[in-house]
Amino acid sequence: MYDRGDNYLDARRGDVNSTIACGLVAVKKDVPVIHVEAGLRSFDRGMPEEINRVLTDQISDLLYTTERSAHANLAREGIAAERVAFVGNLMIDSLLAALPKAVATERILQEAGAPAVEPGRYGVVTLHRPSNVDRAEDLGAIVAILNRVAAVAPLVWPIHPRTQAKLEQFGLSDRLAPGIVRLPPQGYLEMVGLMKDAAFVLTDSGGIQEETTALGVPCLTLRDNTERPITVEQGTNTLVARDAAVVLAAVQDIVAHGGKRGRAPEYWDGQAAPRIARHLRGWLQGRGVV
Repeated sequence: MYDRGDNYLDARRGDVNSTIACGLVAVKKDVPVIHVEAGLRSFDRGMPEEINRVLTDQISDLLYTTERSAHANLAREGIAAERVAFVGNLMIDSLLAALPKAVATERILQEAGAPAVEPGRYGVVTLHRPSNVDRAEDLGAIVAILNRVAAVAPLVWPIHPRTQAKLEQFGLSDRLAPGIVRLPPQGYLEMVGLMKDAAFVLTDSGGIQEETTALGVPCLTLRDNTERPITVEQGTNTLVARDAAVVLAAVQDIVAHGGKRGRAPEYWDGQAAPRIARHLRGWLQGRGVV
């Protein structure tokens, strides 16, 4: 694709392996690289995504951020301010556009032949990070926590293939409490429906920390750190690690009092894409392209 000369620029979002892989190809072909969701840092180099974030930002010509704290991170790493623009969260654009089409929890459970749960009275679980699922000791500790939570509120768990394989490998599948409704992996509109109707979400996902903040749904993150600090400072997110006492106390507070609601951060308004388009057009005009 690059060899044919079809691309003037390479725009990449996020922190997955393909983000840095395509960025490296582009920069070696002298194609400008644009990084959307730049500057997020967990400061945990044990996370594969953290390496992808740092390296992608270093090779990018233009960096679009989702929160203002990202600018300080980039400045510390020597990235010039004129290469950075605060535009808001593109993923929240997608979320807000998807909300009217979200699949209802009742329908999801019916189609899966799963027991019903009452909207607003259940929790959603997502779990996939190697640090949580790749060792029997860690995954076993989380299963024990989920079983205790399920005694307080029913849980709906769309299980990631990686996690399902590990549950089976470690002999943990049969240890899940009856109050945990297990589902196969779900599509985006189904996940939006499950989250928006939930009382809370238990997760180790970065994106879900942002989506629950935008939805106003309390989020309990089963990690020691987050690359999205604004979800803790302004949003609905609480870092609970794998501490059973902390998780149980948070769930009980949510059930009794509604939990942490927060507010939508600046520019998480569904207009990030138009802001990117306007800024990018000006940048391209400055380079004599449009």
